[in-house]
Parts: sequence; C-alpha cells; structure tokens
Amino acid sequence: MAAGLGSRFGKGIKQLTPVGPNGELIIDYSIHDAIEAGFDKIVFIIRKDIEEAFKEAIGDRIAQSADCEVAYAFQEISDLPDGFSVPDGRTKPWGTGQAVLAAKELIREPFCVINADDYYGKEAFVKIHDFLVTHAGEQHRYCMAGFILANTLSENGSVTRGICEVDEENHLRTVKETYKIIKTDTGAGIEDGGAVDAGAHVSMNMWGLTPEFTEILEAGFVRFLQRDDAQTAEYLLPVIIDSLIRDGSVTVEMLETRDKWFGVTYAQDRQFVRDSFQKLVDAGVYRSPLT
Repeated sequence: MAAGLGSRFGKGIKQLTPVGPNGELIIDYSIHDAIEAGFDKIVFIIRKDIEEAFKEAIGDRIAQSADCEVAYAFQEISDLPDGFSVPDGRTKPWGTGQAVLAAKELIREPFCVINADDYYGKEAFVKIHDFLVTHAGEQHRYCMAGFILANTLSENGSVTRGICEVDEENHLRTVKETYKIIKTDTGAGIEDGGAVDAGAHVSMNMWGLTPEFTEILEAGFVRFLQRDDAQTAEYLLPVIIDSLIRDGSVTVEMLETRDKWFGVTYAQDRQFVRDSFQKLVDAGVYRSPLT
C-alpha cells in the first residue's frame, strides 16, 4: 500500500524516498524479501496522481527485473459505492481498508498486505507465506506479523500502533489502535501521559489474508460510510479485523517476529533508515546494489 498522504513526513512522497546505499527504496527491500519467501505477484496500491513518479522510481524497474506478475490498483477518495458521495471537506483517502478494497478485482489468491514505507525484515514474510500455503483453501483464517513494540518506535516522534492481546494459542483476541506512543528512557509511553508495555506485541499492518476478505471489506465499507463521523474517520484494517475477531467471524493467528522495524514516518527518520540499511548491507543481509 502506497497511497497514504504522509502528513507527518512533510514535503515529498515518503514512499519514494531513497534509503539504500544505491538509492533503493524501502519497498525495494520488501519486494526482495517477499519474492525470496515465495510470493510471486505484486499489486501496488497507489494514488493516480503519483502513478508517473511511482513507475519512474520503482514500478517500471520491478516490472522489468522481478520474476513475478506486477499490477496496479488505484485508491481514490471518489471511489465510493453507489449512493454515496465525498462529504464536503473530505480531502484524504478513506484508509487502509479502502486501499485493499481498491485491489479487489486483482486479488484471486491468498495475499500479504504491507505498507510501502515500512521495513519489516525477512522473517515475517517467510512466516506469513508459509502460513498461507499451509492453510490454503481455508476461508476466514488469517494471520498477522506480531512485532515487539520496542522494536517499532521512532526516535523522532510519536507513532500509532495496534497493540495486540492474544490467547494461549497465539490467536488474536483484540487489536487496539493506540495513538501517540513515544520512546522513553524506560521503554515506551504515551505522549500525553500513561504507560504502555514496550514488550507488547503490535500490528504493523502486515497481514496474511484470503480473497474473500475483500467481500467483507466491501460490505463493511457501506456500513462505515453510513456513520455520522464518515467525513473525518478512516476505514482501517486493524479496526476492521478487530471487529471481525470480536464477533467470531474470523480467526487471526499472530506470528511473532523479532526483526526490528524502521520506516520514514518523519522526515528526520531518513538518516536513521539509511544507516540501518547500510548496516544490513555490511552484515551481508543484502547485497549492494540490491538488484
């Protein structure tokens, strides 16, 4: 998913920010890791207004070099079900739920959802791919990469994370969107006050799902648009999936990963991300140039 506006990042398209030693983008590494894990199709979900820049920065290159199918879906604020229109004052897309829904016609197989501006590491792709293969043909049985909160914090400001509660079989019970989480001397806290467990598992919007999930999204989007707060609210995957878990519609297994997340939430994150990729290259985790 690469259609977000990135209001905290500042000028420029954060998904297209070079961070690797040879100008690689974060999504370059994610695509590399996904293909290495066994995925064989890429669907870029972008805004129409960044199509040219996106294809120039990465899309055309991936289509030429990657041994897999490449397709595009476009998330637009005006792409609404019949009978609905964009509320006055609404300027941003409707959130990650609508993003995946935009790719509905392209999704015919189990799939993994990721953010284009987040680095997830190799382990999570392998675990999600293996889960989807193992449970192929099973509907409403999903998975999620569970990161350790302390491994997902920014040095440069607060972040939003879906804090997870799991049962004894590692199935999600709840995913609670928690805002303004900051790094502290003792681990983690809430910017406006309050404690949060730095060792908690969190969602980084990396899900293993099956095609019928798009039908669930489609029906749920209509209900979402009927809400009184639809002008400003977002149709978000963690919130949607949490609701499905609570009513017993689906099961979601949390697959723990100890890899360290990093991303460009803020413009100041860029140098840290560049340094982090350089360390991974120096350690032999990635070759340079990547392709």
